[in-house]
Amino acid sequence: MNNLEHFNANAFSNTDSTQAATTQLIGHFIQGGLVTKSNRKQAVYNPATGEISKEVALADTQLVNQVVQIAEQAFPAWRDTPVIKRARVMFKFKQLLEENAETLCELIGQEHGKICHDAKGELQRGIENVEYACGAPEFLKGEYSKNVGPDIDSWSEFQPLGVVAGITPFNFPAMVPLWMFPMAIVCGNCFILKPSEKAPSAALYLAELLKQAGLPDGVFNVVNGDKEAVDALLHHPKIQAISFVGSTPIAEYIYRTATSTGKRCQALGGAKNHAIIMPDADIDNVVTSLLGAAFGSSGERCMALSVAVAIGDEVADVVIAKLKQEMQQLKFGNYADTSNDFGPLISQAHKDKVQAYIQSAEQQGAKIVVDGRDAKAVGYENGFFVGPTLIDQISAEMTSYQQEIFGPVLQVIRVETMQEAMQLINDHEYGNGTCIYTRDGEAARYFTNNIQVGMVGVNVPLPVPVAYHSFGGWKRSLFGDLYAYGPDGVRFYTRRKTITQRWPSAQIREAKQFAMPTLN
Repeated sequence: MNNLEHFNANAFSNTDSTQAATTQLIGHFIQGGLVTKSNRKQAVYNPATGEISKEVALADTQLVNQVVQIAEQAFPAWRDTPVIKRARVMFKFKQLLEENAETLCELIGQEHGKICHDAKGELQRGIENVEYACGAPEFLKGEYSKNVGPDIDSWSEFQPLGVVAGITPFNFPAMVPLWMFPMAIVCGNCFILKPSEKAPSAALYLAELLKQAGLPDGVFNVVNGDKEAVDALLHHPKIQAISFVGSTPIAEYIYRTATSTGKRCQALGGAKNHAIIMPDADIDNVVTSLLGAAFGSSGERCMALSVAVAIGDEVADVVIAKLKQEMQQLKFGNYADTSNDFGPLISQAHKDKVQAYIQSAEQQGAKIVVDGRDAKAVGYENGFFVGPTLIDQISAEMTSYQQEIFGPVLQVIRVETMQEAMQLINDHEYGNGTCIYTRDGEAARYFTNNIQVGMVGVNVPLPVPVAYHSFGGWKRSLFGDLYAYGPDGVRFYTRRKTITQRWPSAQIREAKQFAMPTLN
């Protein structure tokens, strides 16, 4: 691990919770350095052991206001920094992310429980967004038109908004922040990140790497906190835009509050992602991909496939039989053991919630084919684990179908036709991601044209767009007009200014004109 100038390396050690005196306090990153002063703090758990491993300081409204002022003071100089110099910071940041990937993945594993190989995939997806941000000199250069009228020229510029903020979830402690702040910063804004208080350390380490990459103090700040910090950001008059990723109820609250105070807002909410399995699909490949898409990261992904829609009982029976057999081989446990397929859930409360959804499905008439409610990870019996769970005979009226479970649970719905399957998907309140398994090009084309979902895969179970496209769902999976990262990220973090000019001759006095001006 690199000994970065301002970072306390103890934040990355595996602190034994029995050594209360040495429990690491995770603070904030403000104006280029760590700040741990706080009147309130909250426990951070190692979800594999179920024990407290660290504590995180929680910012109050006063601290948030101070950070906004710091960012506001840093904005003019950063805004006026040539875009090529801003891009060079991103190039260096990308290099540092790659060099320090092991440390970042360790932090993700400690606090989220994600297995190392999964954490590496998360980080790589984030790095790809930094790569896209490195192209800022190209996508910020604007447009120019000469002689749009007699001796009249016109051009547009993409100018930064000012101070913007991001509120990110626990399930992707590195990737989702990297969806936001690299683009915001390279566009000339100053950024305040409020990461999840359940997994705070990765964000602080990202801040240190940015500082080492040459970012001026105050341009990027990290404030850990709970609802008080969130509300302080939402209501602060100097915050120009808010980006959020999380559950739908909170996303809707964030969006309504932010827009009511005149802010731009993109708030990405929950999901219920379906996979249609056509009779002509390669069932062995379907089963293999469903295992990873449903149970990877313990199902704590907004793009996780949580519902398999089988066309016909014959397809359903074969898929369930093969899934049941393969699921016996899945391993779950501590993040450091790369032979594990997935890790724990984030907290005891979330574990209880997932188990309650499984129980509700059973009570409402579904069949539990593989039950992970009482599963234990060997050596980590007190961890927040739920084993892989497979549920058959689900119907659209069941609570477990209507709600986002966000755990290692795959539900199967049986329908007779592709049209019935598509209607099921289109009727759901969420429209984040979906896919179809088929060898029929006509069916795939019809599906992609008519399904009411924002991100669609054909034989691709997790159709997450690459960094130079944009990420977002439909319906109650997204509140706001623009998607995350990619081209929409540029639009979200800038405002267009269009200038039209001419230089009339000093020798010719122009006549008064009261009609609407034209360029004829």
